[in-house]
Amino acid sequence: MKKIFTLFLVGMLLLVGCSMQPAGQKNATDKKSDTIGLSISTMNNPFFVTLKNATEKKAKEMGYTLITVDAQNNSAKQASDVEDLIQKNVDVLLINPVDSDAVVSAVQSANNASIPVITLDRSANGGKVVSHIASDNVAGGEIAGKHLIELVGNGANIVELEGVPGSSAARERGQGFHKVIDGKLKVISKQSADFDRSKGLSVMENIIQGNKNIQAVFAHNDEMALGAIEALKSAGLTNVKVIGFDGTNEAKDAVNKGDLSATIAQRPDVMGQTAIETAKKVLDGQKVEAQIPVDLELTVKK
Repeated sequence: MKKIFTLFLVGMLLLVGCSMQPAGQKNATDKKSDTIGLSISTMNNPFFVTLKNATEKKAKEMGYTLITVDAQNNSAKQASDVEDLIQKNVDVLLINPVDSDAVVSAVQSANNASIPVITLDRSANGGKVVSHIASDNVAGGEIAGKHLIELVGNGANIVELEGVPGSSAARERGQGFHKVIDGKLKVISKQSADFDRSKGLSVMENIIQGNKNIQAVFAHNDEMALGAIEALKSAGLTNVKVIGFDGTNEAKDAVNKGDLSATIAQRPDVMGQTAIETAKKVLDGQKVEAQIPVDLELTVKK
């Protein structure tokens, strides 16, 4: 009887010993592996819908669980969303920032949790990011500027509709554009419309009220360009050349109809696919490029 009791006691001690672990350390079963978090700036934009769909499709193909959250163009919500993803203990975090400055604290929170961060389309102005996947927005702005000069000639009056203030995409597209057009075209108005179609419409309507002598418009994305076209048509200004940026399907249709003069086409589908492929490399412990470019092209009427 004593021998049986001794064996029972030893077994209990072994069981307790195996279950003990240092404070804060998790068992492998405590966390779902291969989970990727995706924070999108807004789903109220076809470009980012395509980006999200491509990312989800590629993640499914490669066997990853993808958790997607929509910041709704709100920096504070994006920060909260990222904190939630960190609490869910994702393995890699993909962020498409609303604002390149405001997102820094969220990136740093992920850094503190030892979660690798990859940014998409728009960069973060701080924190540690293992890779940034985006088109060369400066080069895209230059392409738009060169094409606009070809369309309207030197000295023309133009309007520039800027994206979300503080976003790297707006800053870089404007930088490339002005590198080409400064001293050649006259920017009679430059205002932000937050990459939003309805704001593009209202901002353009206000600009037209003050000055109808406009030969061209460069919008930092297609949504604002399509909004501007509505305003121009309503004002009877049908000969104004409008260039957008992104290459959404609706924008390409507008180009082929002759409503939109051109769009600088990005590949959000390629961005999404590349994001998951890059995340896999990170998870596998491989070195990844700090900057991964995605090709651009000028889309004009066929």
